[in-house]
Formats: sequence, structure tokens, C-alpha cells
Amino acid sequence: MLTKIGENAGAIWNALQAGALTLKGLKKATKLKNEELYLALGWLARENKLAFSEEDGELVVALA
Repeated sequence: MLTKIGENAGAIWNALQAGALTLKGLKKATKLKNEELYLALGWLARENKLAFSEEDGELVVALA
């Protein structure tokens, strides 16, 4: 399970290389299920790799 979460975190990292994305955009770019997306985001957030903000009521994720 940890290996898969790490792989998904890598997919998120790669998607964010092009710039910040909303959760919806990130899900579309990575094709991850909700649970997979949130677990991987938690992994990256715990490592202080992400920056979060809110725009127009939506959560936006970027590389820190």
C-alpha cells in the first residue's frame, strides 16, 4: 500500500510541475480515485512539498 501511495504522490508531483491545479484538475490530470488522490496529497503535504491556497472557493495545490 505504501508503495502505491508513493507512486501516486509521484504522479501528483509530475502533474504539478506545469503549475498549480485545483483538486478537480489534479484528479483529471492524474486519473486517480478520490482516496488515492487524498492519500498521496497527505504524503506530500507531510513532507512539506505542497502549498495550498483557495481561489474562487476551490482548493488549489502547487509545489512548495
